[in-house]
Amino acid sequence: MPDVLIRVEGLHFTYNPGSEREVPALRGIDLEIHPGEYAAIVGANGSGKSTLARHLNALLLPTAGRVWVKGMDTRDHRHLRAIRQTVAMVFQNPENQIVATVVEEDVAFGPENLGVPEAELRARVEWAMEVTGITPLRARSPYHLSGGQKQRLALAGALAMRPELLVLDEATAMLDPAGRRAVREIVGRLHQQGMTVVAITQSMEEAAEASRVIALGGGKVALDGPPAQVFADEDALYRLGLDLPPVARLSRKLQARSPGFPLVLTPAAMVAALKQQALARGGAR
Repeated sequence: MPDVLIRVEGLHFTYNPGSEREVPALRGIDLEIHPGEYAAIVGANGSGKSTLARHLNALLLPTAGRVWVKGMDTRDHRHLRAIRQTVAMVFQNPENQIVATVVEEDVAFGPENLGVPEAELRARVEWAMEVTGITPLRARSPYHLSGGQKQRLALAGALAMRPELLVLDEATAMLDPAGRRAVREIVGRLHQQGMTVVAITQSMEEAAEASRVIALGGGKVALDGPPAQVFADEDALYRLGLDLPPVARLSRKLQARSPGFPLVLTPAAMVAALKQQALARGGAR
């Protein structure tokens, strides 16, 4: 499966199986992630999206079904090291990923523990700090950083592993608007440079920036396709407890006034659509 980075087949997962607290979380997920994709996985609370994310690098193992990472079965413990090098995760709370008392040392922690040679280690650390914009913070204590800076540090630590797939599990949820914007811009640049990205998010605005949206409901894949296709199905979204991105809601209002106005999902697309409409009106005169 050279063109498939992640393959999920018939994935079921149950928390506390066989006990009174048994909770089925995933109920038969079939999914493929290809190199170079930017997929957003969305869903209401309890839909199973974070549980699915944790299967992508073997933090959780299937109750039934299979997950392969570059052809490696996540249930085979012999592949665990290679899988964790292939798939890096950034979680909602960055403090859960901070292990060192100096920023630069924290970024180096992962590859250093893999035995990466010193010259390559230094190159990875410098690159990861530069990409995430934390080079000026290299000598600081992580615990003296802002929330956004801590999340960029967690992202730098993940990138220093040189993964092929970056999984963001609601990584912007605890940040202020400026912090969210900074992380999203970094991730966008990484994707443009070829990084495969899977973003678990409840932000429809963030999901609209992806090239593919996968909506979960009740532990199953309910919608899967390009953002324009997924967000065009408003009824299905509302049944899943989801909403349109803010810009899409605005474009729906404009459609009511100007039939033929397109459904747009991002601010840049809205500006372009408004300019096109203005030009068309000018030409009509």
